[in-house]
Amino acid sequence: MGELTKYVALGRRKESTARVRMEAGSGQIVINGRPFEKYFLRETDRIIVLQPLALTESTGKFNIAANLAGGGLTGQAGALRLGISRALLIADENFKEIFRKNGYLTRDPRMKERKKYGQKGARKRFQWTKR
Repeated sequence: MGELTKYVALGRRKESTARVRMEAGSGQIVINGRPFEKYFLRETDRIIVLQPLALTESTGKFNIAANLAGGGLTGQAGALRLGISRALLIADENFKEIFRKNGYLTRDPRMKERKKYGQKGARKRFQWTKR
């Protein structure tokens, strides 16, 4: 590992931002002052967040404290996954190739498409009437 004891990283997805602070510990995860299981109620979101830890076999080695803001829960889960991946990369450079291969270091560029004028939404049009 390194001489540093605290690893700080930032993750983003859609409108969500995750500020992650990671340090050596028992594997406790706290999000916005709440336990991880109480914050992410959906199992899929929990799995997404824990993917980088499971891949590097460091599930019980780090305590993680994260501040999440903006967007919805799924976007926040994606942002947190990127933040945790970046923090683990700071902790150990050897994870870079594994994370790259699985796409955990790539920021998801997909954003909400803007609404167009003369239309109901981004793609949906108003109903056309012949007469």
